[in-house]
Amino acid sequence: MIQAVAFDCDGVLADNGSSWEAIHREFGTENEETLQIFLDGRISEADFVEDDIRKWREVRPSIHRDDIMRCYSGAQLMEGAREVVEELQSRGVYVAIISSGVDLFVGAIASMLKVDDWASNGFEWDDGGWLVGGVPTRVFSHNKGLMVEKMVRINEFNDSAVVSVGDSSTDLSMKVGNSRFIGFNPARERAFLAFGEAGVPIVEGKDLRGIWPYLFPEEVDFFTRS
Repeated sequence: MIQAVAFDCDGVLADNGSSWEAIHREFGTENEETLQIFLDGRISEADFVEDDIRKWREVRPSIHRDDIMRCYSGAQLMEGAREVVEELQSRGVYVAIISSGVDLFVGAIASMLKVDDWASNGFEWDDGGWLVGGVPTRVFSHNKGLMVEKMVRINEFNDSAVVSVGDSSTDLSMKVGNSRFIGFNPARERAFLAFGEAGVPIVEGKDLRGIWPYLFPEEVDFFTRS
């Protein structure tokens, strides 16, 4: 029996790439070098966010919340995301989003899909909606399992009845205790390799319904029948 499924957001529930990279694209900046350093664990989440903000402010010294929201215009749900979430919830499965992405975006996806709970990172704004800085880290990319464990504890789930779904190597940290993990549409080669080394199922392609046979092996053709 599955009691809960915890999804990453960017590249899993949303077909948008990274919600942080979307801001860089809008401002004409880039963070690939810093990203690699971060993925290697050589800088903290907070330092990574502050470095991003510094780059954006070099282009636009004053940044409003609306400026960030505009970065996500046209973003779409991953194909099959709504169907998967709705079917899980219809069976009484708790659905959560655990993302180190931008809260303004992740919250919008959470609202669209009507998930049971969500957590992400983001920014602090003043009363006028102007950017002050990054908020203290809520979801640690290299230890997203802390949030999974919190979800399990608060809701009194059995960890063996919990499944996490992610697209990056750091998402493997969502696999806690006896829980399971599904690698979906690996975002980078290092993710594909990490999933292979971890021996977890890998779903390639951008259709979230592809995870279904790994959730319910007896229902391989569920969505083709329905």
